Amino acid sequence: MTHPADLPAELQPNPSARLREIPSVDELLARPQLAALAEKAGRAVVTQSSRAVLAELRDELKQELSATNPTNASDLAALNPAAIESRIVKHVELLLAPSLAHVINATGVILHTNLGRAPLPAGAAAAIASTATHYSNLEYDVERGERGKRDVHTARLLAQLVGAEAAIVVNNNAAAVFLVLNTLAKNAEVVVSRGELIEIGDGFRIPDIMSESGAILREVGTTNRTRIRDYERASNERTRLLLRVHPSNFRITGFTERPTLDQIAALGRRLHVPVYEDLGSGCLANLSASGINEPVARASSDAGVDVVSFSGDKLLGGPQAGIIAGKREFIERIRRNPLFRALRVDKLTIAALEVTLNAYLRGALDEIPALRMIRTPAAAIAQRAEALAAKLRLALASASVAIGTRPGFSVIGGGSTPDQQLATHLISIASPHFSPATLETRLRKPASGPSMIARIEDDHVILDLRTVFPDEEAALTAAIVAACQ
Repeated sequence: MTHPADLPAELQPNPSARLREIPSVDELLARPQLAALAEKAGRAVVTQSSRAVLAELRDELKQELSATNPTNASDLAALNPAAIESRIVKHVELLLAPSLAHVINATGVILHTNLGRAPLPAGAAAAIASTATHYSNLEYDVERGERGKRDVHTARLLAQLVGAEAAIVVNNNAAAVFLVLNTLAKNAEVVVSRGELIEIGDGFRIPDIMSESGAILREVGTTNRTRIRDYERASNERTRLLLRVHPSNFRITGFTERPTLDQIAALGRRLHVPVYEDLGSGCLANLSASGINEPVARASSDAGVDVVSFSGDKLLGGPQAGIIAGKREFIERIRRNPLFRALRVDKLTIAALEVTLNAYLRGALDEIPALRMIRTPAAAIAQRAEALAAKLRLALASASVAIGTRPGFSVIGGGSTPDQQLATHLISIASPHFSPATLETRLRKPASGPSMIARIEDDHVILDLRTVFPDEEAALTAAIVAACQ
């Protein structure tokens, strides 16, 4: 039987008649390619996609009917059962394709928030796989043969690294801030410098988190200058907490003043009010040798701060988490808050965090990818950049693509060290056939392989190998060659 879509254009029925000629779902599912796909992907999925594609076709034909000058000859091939079958196959593939995928980060932004922040250590990935596919002693004390607490797996390591008496973990630092304030200062006042009322990622603001926690904000000082006497004057019988917020995602320079942690801690002891510091990015290692000046968490404990909190997936280089450490009496109060159960982390986060913390304890900082990238000297990156540029020049010689190298800067990112940069060596690409924007798009949306995220500067596509793993270089090279041709 000849399908109407196979007839010559002059014999085609009008659009309304063509609506009736669209094959049924059952007819399509009987076709060999879709029958085989149903065996592989499941009949329900293929049926769902078939209905969706047929609905799209009907909408397209109805739009043609409502057009001023509808044509019988438009999109005739699209109504051929074979063409519909192919369209359904693509719909199923898109439906089943993973949305979260590997990308190559060639931006030089180490803790790129949009790209997942800190990549995990290889050992953490292995621990996640083992924990995910087997039972574990998550909340079971094997020694005693009774129920245990999930905190124990990371508490000892955190306490030792931070110099604290106890520690717990929640799902991110915003949750940590909320939980600390809700536990220690609900319906009471928290004294904080006006210059520290920051906004963190995605529009979340410290004052908003404080308000939702039930704590009452008591601002002191000015945007650029706050003194210890401002905290003292604002404290009263309703004060339950002195809050210090580390400016991890901004800097105020010039005519500024800020009390030291020692001063705030001494005031807290004198007033019998606990001191809490939100460290934000959370650095456990001294990175000053790499030109990064960020306070380490242990310094807060040494200064006498009662509670500190920080992120797990920023400068710490581990999984997304919010770490709360400090004096045992306060950590135990926070842990007993019913909201802790709603905000706690799962076994996979604990597995990854334990491995990451263990690397710190052993001094194996290069096992942590984010720290390895930060600590890699510019000379080592220059050597990689020059070698890769030579390969690209050879591969793209016939395409007249200009491949250059030059000094530049990487950044930490992720709301950390906003005014500090790392010297690096960049690869620049300019094509006579594609604009920088078009080339960047071709790299970001390749025909095959992982997406490559680069940046554009001075009419060139710029690559920074600081954030490219060595085992990604072959894929990166192939993507560049394909995009430039």
